[in-house]
Amino acid sequence: MLLEVVEQGSFSKAAELRNIDRSAFSKQITKLEEDLGVRLLNRTTRSFSLTAAGAEMVKKAKELRYLLNDTVKLASNYHLEPKGLLRITSSSFVGNHYLMPVINSFQKRYPQVQIELSLDDRVIDMIADGFDLAFRVGELKDSSLVARKLAENKRIIIATPKFVEAFGAPETVEELADLPAVTYHNKHIAVDTFSYFDANGNRQEQIINSVFRSNDAEALMAKVRSHTAYMVVPTFFFSDRMNPEEFVRLLPDIELENFNAIYAVYPHRDLPVRTRLFLDAARNYIGETEPRWERRAPS
Repeated sequence: MLLEVVEQGSFSKAAELRNIDRSAFSKQITKLEEDLGVRLLNRTTRSFSLTAAGAEMVKKAKELRYLLNDTVKLASNYHLEPKGLLRITSSSFVGNHYLMPVINSFQKRYPQVQIELSLDDRVIDMIADGFDLAFRVGELKDSSLVARKLAENKRIIIATPKFVEAFGAPETVEELADLPAVTYHNKHIAVDTFSYFDANGNRQEQIINSVFRSNDAEALMAKVRSHTAYMVVPTFFFSDRMNPEEFVRLLPDIELENFNAIYAVYPHRDLPVRTRLFLDAARNYIGETEPRWERRAPS
């Protein structure tokens, strides 16, 4: 009420704002002064002025009001029914295979939330483009954003049983290097090697004999299914739509270097309720202790 008197410039306007009698409003300010043991306002019949103590009290009152509003907002996030537009950006594969199941169940539970999903394998400026949440493969480069690691993303070497029948099962990395492979390739990334750790734990790098390159995961897996090439694949490719029994692992005892982890990225920590609930749902679907793709990858 003290803040309202100062901000409105008069007791009458502040009382009108609260829809209470001016004299009752004035009595509350007097009670505040008595409780604090200090005069806050010098009053005349037509105006008032702040005392030195009153000016300091107004500064603190503004801080308290901000803290109170922030606390109420935080509490409301846990109780209000989420609604409004949620704009999400993701790579095509993660969006189609891991976000769409979450979106479908989320909107059944929260029908007042509209979701806009933008699928793009390139890294975009999520603040400039107005996105609330991004799901990315790889570490964050923009330190002004908040990144939350969702899951590790291992790598394995796969082929089909018919590929092994035709080309044989390699027993060493050097033998594998001679076999035809498929690799990921786009305007910014060309994967022509893979990293692994030798018997002494030292990191080694091996060149791949790539016979087919694409920037689309579905196309890469289709090529592997043709029995004509193997692939060093990140395990998140093994979503619920994939049948792991179609493939076998090559060199299963070789420890490969992990692929980039999966991250959720957002502009700031104070998430609206719809964003926070969707992030929780995505984390639950992917799996917090062991990502669901690790349970589906060929053994």
